[in-house]
Amino acid sequence: LERQLLMQNQMRERQTAMQIAWTREFLKYFGTFFGLAALGLTAGAIKKKKPQVLLPIVPLSFIFAYQYDMGYGTLLQRIKGEAENILDTQSTLLELPKGPLTYEDLEKIRRSQSKFFVEK
Repeated sequence: LERQLLMQNQMRERQTAMQIAWTREFLKYFGTFFGLAALGLTAGAIKKKKPQVLLPIVPLSFIFAYQYDMGYGTLLQRIKGEAENILDTQSTLLELPKGPLTYEDLEKIRRSQSKFFVEK
C-alpha cells in the first residue's frame, strides 16, 4: 500500500510539473503575440487617433496575467490553499450523488449491461 501511495504521489507530481512546464512554454508564445499585438494596436490607435482600437489589449492582458501567474507566480499555492479550505470546511460539496459506489451497485450495473447473465 505504501508503494502504491508513493507511486500515485510521484505521478501527481510529474503531472503537475508537466502542467507548469506547458504553461511556461505557452507563455513564451502568448507573450510574444501579446507584445506584438500591443505594439500594433498602439501604433494603430496613434495613427488613426482612435483610442478604442486599444480595447483588445484589456482581455489579452488578463489572459497574459493569468498565464504568468500560473507559470511563475503563486496561483498554484492559492489553488492548493483553497482546495484545503474546501476539504476542511465544505466537505459536503464533495459528496457523490446517491452516495459512494458500493460493490452491490457495481454488480447490479454489470448484470443489467451483461447480455449473457440471466437473473435467477
